[in-house]
Amino acid sequence: MTPPCTARKQKAVFVFFNAVHPEGLEPPTTVPKTAVISISPRVRKLMHYHTGNSPRRNECTTIRSMIEKLDIPKEVHAVSDTLTKAGFESYLVGGCVRDLLRSKEPKDWDLTTNALPEKIQELFEDSFYENDFGTVGVKTESEDKRLKIIEVTPYRLEGEYSDARRPDEITFAKTLEEDLERRDFTINAIAYSIEKDVCIDPHGGQRDIERKIITTVGVPHDRFAEDALRMLRGIRLSAELDFAIEAETAAGIAKNAELLEKISTERIRDEFIRILESDTPMQALFIAQKLGLLKYITPELEEGIGCDQNQAHSFDVFEHLLRTLQHSADEKWPLEVRTAALFHDVAKPATRRFSKEKNDYTFHGHEVVGARMTKAIMKRLHFSREMIESVTRLVRWHMFFSDPDQITLSAVRRTIRNVEKDNIWDLLNLRVCDRIGSGRPKAQPFRLRKYISMVEEALRDPISVSQLAIDGSDIMKETGESPGPRLGWVLHALLEKVLDDPSLNTKEALFIETKALLALPQEELRKLGEAGKDRREKEDDAAIEELRKKYHVS
Repeated sequence: MTPPCTARKQKAVFVFFNAVHPEGLEPPTTVPKTAVISISPRVRKLMHYHTGNSPRRNECTTIRSMIEKLDIPKEVHAVSDTLTKAGFESYLVGGCVRDLLRSKEPKDWDLTTNALPEKIQELFEDSFYENDFGTVGVKTESEDKRLKIIEVTPYRLEGEYSDARRPDEITFAKTLEEDLERRDFTINAIAYSIEKDVCIDPHGGQRDIERKIITTVGVPHDRFAEDALRMLRGIRLSAELDFAIEAETAAGIAKNAELLEKISTERIRDEFIRILESDTPMQALFIAQKLGLLKYITPELEEGIGCDQNQAHSFDVFEHLLRTLQHSADEKWPLEVRTAALFHDVAKPATRRFSKEKNDYTFHGHEVVGARMTKAIMKRLHFSREMIESVTRLVRWHMFFSDPDQITLSAVRRTIRNVEKDNIWDLLNLRVCDRIGSGRPKAQPFRLRKYISMVEEALRDPISVSQLAIDGSDIMKETGESPGPRLGWVLHALLEKVLDDPSLNTKEALFIETKALLALPQEELRKLGEAGKDRREKEDDAAIEELRKKYHVS
């Protein structure tokens, strides 16, 4: 018996080509730098980290041609107009400008100004100021949640970051350029004047958006030493925007990765969630591992690197988990399914044993151990109790079927009970992701299609007298009726009534109906019960036949 596998330590290999500086050209130009990094011992992936000497100057460029299909909301216009009419400067800044330049609708709208918080509040009666950053929330009457509060922040300067988390001191700056200098990435350091239709871009952010790269403002080490979360944010932005990380920025992340230990668990969790909810979470977590950040988020995942599986899998555990997660993102499944996809086999390294009988690895009980590990990971990251329960339940029961000939309706009902009715489809979707993540081309083989058909069959409301709120024992106890065929006739007659009106499926209502039925002459009760049973059996047979035709199973 072999011990649980241990992840093989791998060092990210970066092969950089020297920058080319053609003689006599000022400023010098460069070619893209390329970094070659591997995702597992079996697979190599080529990632491009672009770098170049962006001109560090104001680039005043019109933005209107770039936002033909997107209007700046009237609420934002109104706040900006109020500031400028009072003699202050006003600029859109940050992610909203970045999104406008990408022809995307911003998720939120932020303004920056040379007005101090007290002046801002004087201009906007319905506003509030409850933070250390100078940000004033201006309330609007918009029905759009994104526009109910427009945040207006004075130009800022930030002091030393002694804890790599937050500035020791914040002071207000006099110029927009000073404010942009303190920001994290060039693509977030662009300001736009609505009134003048001009972009202020001193750090080449527009160029980086065009080239689709993530680059820090200034020296990467300085930016990450100020706030270590910026390293994880850069990776998250690369996943959300499908941008590459510029070479020097990537090297800065690798050099400063250990600073992430100083960041609060909640801030790390929030970035981690946004990575999972992005379109390319596999790429993001792969890069996070290569640059040394993943071990400060979920070190358990790294145990799967180099941990080979059995013949049913094409990839090691780590790559399998990332590919399973990616398929869940491709299918736009909710966060619970994505998180379960990432952790469903997290315990395989700990449970791996070699079977001489099978001449292959086994992972017995990995779903049980994995559920415990998942719960511990999510508690450590301070996920909500409801989220932890949902994901843990999916991980615990993801091995829910094997031989299709052995699947019974009672087993299906037990699975529905284990994960709860509302989660059964999430479990089935997880199973499809698991299959694709194993390297199998077919998402729904025969046995899964058969299982899906049986789930639909089991979920029919209700499908038998066993799903009534009362049974024969309840009737005897309540009415004193003796055992015999009359009990069966009553139950089938009750089922007919519940099928017509599901709200009757309560003990109180059914006992009232039972007493009325038992008062009927025996022959009339027999006819009602047998007619209901015959009709239900025919309807069940027809419905089940349709389900099996739907999923091409017999």
